Amino acid sequence: MQVALAWLLRRSPNILLIPGTSSLAHLRENLAAPGLALPDAMVAVLDRIAAGGEAA
Repeated sequence: MQVALAWLLRRSPNILLIPGTSSLAHLRENLAAPGLALPDAMVAVLDRIAAGGEAA
């Protein structure tokens, strides 16, 4: 989940993410997402996947 949240924040830092969670541990993981640094290559792969393309 952290990667997905970090990717969304990198695409548009002005959005408000409201992920649901079922535990305090998951909430803590979600709150740590803004601090996750995604390499440009990973962002490119995630962008292709989101556009309906293949990862490789």
